[in-house]
Amino acid sequence: MKILKSTTLIITSALLFAGCGAKEETKTAGSPAAGGATSAATSAATSAATSAAAPVAAAPQKVKKIVVGTSGTFKDVTFLDDKGNLTGYDIELTKEIDKRLPDYEFEFKTMEFANILLSLEAGKVDLAVNQYEVNSERQAKFLFNDEAYNVWPSRVVVNKDNNTVKSIEDLKGKKVITSPGSNGAVWLQDYNKNNGNPFELVYSGSGGTNDVINQIKTGRVDATISTAFQVAGRNRDADAQQKVVGPVLYTSKIYYVLRKDETELKSKIDEALKEIKKDGTLASLSKKWLGEDFTVTQ
Repeated sequence: MKILKSTTLIITSALLFAGCGAKEETKTAGSPAAGGATSAATSAATSAATSAAAPVAAAPQKVKKIVVGTSGTFKDVTFLDDKGNLTGYDIELTKEIDKRLPDYEFEFKTMEFANILLSLEAGKVDLAVNQYEVNSERQAKFLFNDEAYNVWPSRVVVNKDNNTVKSIEDLKGKKVITSPGSNGAVWLQDYNKNNGNPFELVYSGSGGTNDVINQIKTGRVDATISTAFQVAGRNRDADAQQKVVGPVLYTSKIYYVLRKDETELKSKIDEALKEIKKDGTLASLSKKWLGEDFTVTQ
């Protein structure tokens, strides 16, 4: 019984001592354990403050892809070179605009000329580039940018041996060929309508320019309307044997064509074109590809 009581007393004393030690450690702020907790809390607070003060890296800007529709069959303007690369005045100008618009990335897609605006309307392409002129039919459906990048004087074009046609008045009773959907076609349709249909309009087939060349050369049609630049190119590259005659019928300016809702892209293109004109790049491109400065500032 004594041994049991002593053992009980020892155990009770030990527990009491341990309890007092635990309480003392908890109350003493200067103890090693408390100091560690305080240091950890301070470090965490400092880290949080530093993180809050540190600048947050800006999220990378999203680049919008723009599909550009073009024919790829207009020599020196939009065509495939000997290596199969798409190039020419319209193409290199559009690439230059793309370089100056970091928010956009242009991707070219070739198709028949007659299908370009149809593809634009259907949303298959976002931008049309192929020496487009403004007319009322196009304006009703599409948006044009403000800054023209070419100006062209159009005249009557005939075979080089044709000495009877010297102006549009001489085309009475004759056949005149044009590309469907072109501004030349619209002008000729309006002329016919307002002047009693003096000549018959013929529309070129899928061969485009080559069809026009062949039909005039073989005498199946008598004339077309075009520019001196285009005629010189056809004579050089395809032995078209054509010439321009008579006074200027109309002077047209060339623009990019967009869907009506692409107002932001339109503004960006105009801003870039203003810079390209101002620093002389536009004139240089025109001289390189077209032989002369056919820009609106001439």
